[in-house]
Amino acid sequence: MKRRNLLQSFSQSRRAFLRDTVSISAGIAAASMMPRGAWAAREREMNIYCWEGYNSDKVLDPFRKEFDCTVKAQGLISDPEAVNQLRAGDTKVWDVINLNNAWGRRQLYPENLIKPLDKAKFEPLWDMMIPEFKWPYHWAMSDDGNSLLGMIQRYGPSGMLVNTDKVSAATLADEGYDLMLQDDYKGKYAVLMYDDWVIMHVVIAAGFSPFREMTDDEIAKYEVVMRKLINNAAFLSDDMNAIALGMINGSIEGSFPGSVYSVSAARYDGNPNLRCVVPNKGPEEMGGKAGVCWMELTSLVNNPQLSPRAEDFIEYCFRPETAKNVSFAEGTYNPVGQMGDPKVMALFNTEELDAFQYDTLAADMAKCADFDIIPSYTKLHEIFSAAVREKA
Repeated sequence: MKRRNLLQSFSQSRRAFLRDTVSISAGIAAASMMPRGAWAAREREMNIYCWEGYNSDKVLDPFRKEFDCTVKAQGLISDPEAVNQLRAGDTKVWDVINLNNAWGRRQLYPENLIKPLDKAKFEPLWDMMIPEFKWPYHWAMSDDGNSLLGMIQRYGPSGMLVNTDKVSAATLADEGYDLMLQDDYKGKYAVLMYDDWVIMHVVIAAGFSPFREMTDDEIAKYEVVMRKLINNAAFLSDDMNAIALGMINGSIEGSFPGSVYSVSAARYDGNPNLRCVVPNKGPEEMGGKAGVCWMELTSLVNNPQLSPRAEDFIEYCFRPETAKNVSFAEGTYNPVGQMGDPKVMALFNTEELDAFQYDTLAADMAKCADFDIIPSYTKLHEIFSAAVREKA
């Protein structure tokens, strides 16, 4: 069957999705205020707060049917915002949360916002994992190693995006972030507006690690780079698909930052010239690594009336067919840790593997530091926000 037209398949941005789901969130929040007796039937309902993909009907509909339950899902585009919502009381709203790897260990578990999984039940599932994620994988565990905080599934490298018909992947890898920061590259790239990811990559471009407290002098250098990046961009967008379309139609040549998932759907739709590229050299304090690799952790929210279906859902996601559906949900395609299982790998064809750049995946991951918390985030975000306001 012929694939959907690219413009149609890319018609909805993450931000648009969030607007569309405001009513869902409001309904869930209202339900959370019901008397305790009203929750007696929670075994037939579950609420998920997640990055795109897990909210796909391709993933959720089989679960709804098998477990005879209602599943409501809301997408997110900012880990820090999601953490703050849980802090503000949304632990009464959600049953499952899906965030990048560091939040569970660093903040969610220490602040009692998530609850551990049953190790005896879930540890055997780690036999499915690729070697890099074998048990006990530290980002899935508490600091003391005693508690399993969630399950790792999707992952990938993050660097920049480029149309290789305009700039070769080798050139971008060698020149790194400096290529897009050159004056003669003004107007040739977009900025993907996932706030913490922009900040991380700009800090790295300035020559530092974002995963430690920064000095005032370092922050001043970061500000210079951030303002130049924002001012020289052709446009700013939180819609990765709009950026991919810009690269396809020639209005831009690349994106800062960008991950494999940002162009995987476009690549699968017949645009293999779009690639995620991780620079070859980064700050010495990062071991020379210039990219950031992310791994999503799916956890149980510490909801006082937690749905019993929440644990079932996390286990369900590790079935080979579901793992493939999570990997290849509508609009974005990603590798999954369960590709260490031959039964999962057998579900992918060559074209699907090429969509998320499987040929260079291991090499790109090796050039990345693990995603972590940004200690100077508040100061760095203020500078980022000011630069965006000035451009507007």
